[in-house]
Amino acid sequence: MRFTKAVISVALCILVLSLAAPAQKRKGRAAHPRKPLPVVSAIDTDGLKGLITQQREHPLLVNFWATFCDPCRDEFPDLVKINQDYGPRALDFVTVSLDDMSEIKTGVPKFLNSMKATMPAYLLNVSDPEPAINFIDQRWQGDLPATYLYNEKGEVVYKHIGRVNTAELREAIDKLVKKGS
Repeated sequence: MRFTKAVISVALCILVLSLAAPAQKRKGRAAHPRKPLPVVSAIDTDGLKGLITQQREHPLLVNFWATFCDPCRDEFPDLVKINQDYGPRALDFVTVSLDDMSEIKTGVPKFLNSMKATMPAYLLNVSDPEPAINFIDQRWQGDLPATYLYNEKGEVVYKHIGRVNTAELREAIDKLVKKGS
């Protein structure tokens, strides 16, 4: 009888301890909620045209990229730093991903989150990207990355296809920001 009571006591202790550990884990997760992924908005050709041509207070920097593009991924930390340095006080900055629409809630926001990107992010939602590409630049063939800097009037003042030269881009931004000051 004593042996049975001892076994039951040990089994009860094990059961209580096994239930307590998951509760602690759940409590720990609730105390540290995950940061939500950045919102990526779908944009079509007309939306892109409107975004670029709208009247604005500051210059506009637009970076076309994709998660599958190694040079895009390589330059992204530099672009995030530019956004932090110039931010909303002197520069409007948006990114336009050319990833597949299936990545709008997964791959693209996860990448942006890993980069700590805070600029508005769009994903081009078109069956044929050629009209959007031609609107941006008739000479652009859609190669990535592609970076365009527009003045307040919507005129292209700097463009670069391929991994951007950060110093060169900063110099172009500085010229616009100083003119506006």
